[in-house]
Amino acid sequence: MATGTVKRVPNVKNYGFIVVGEEPATEEIFFHRTNVAGDAFDQLTNGQRVSFEIVRDERDSTKRRAVEVAPVEG
Repeated sequence: MATGTVKRVPNVKNYGFIVVGEEPATEEIFFHRTNVAGDAFDQLTNGQRVSFEIVRDERDSTKRRAVEVAPVEG
């Protein structure tokens, strides 16, 4: 599993972005609330560390998305 930092979770949307990598080679990975473990989506905050798997986007194979997103304890 990869780890990253939640960059933004819009309050009224059902998605967010995770930043992975080190500056200057960072990448933003999209995730949808249905790919977050349990009810943790509503508790995610900007800057929070999360673990996740990366898969190819079903709609656009040139993009990647995060699935199995879960907060990292500690």
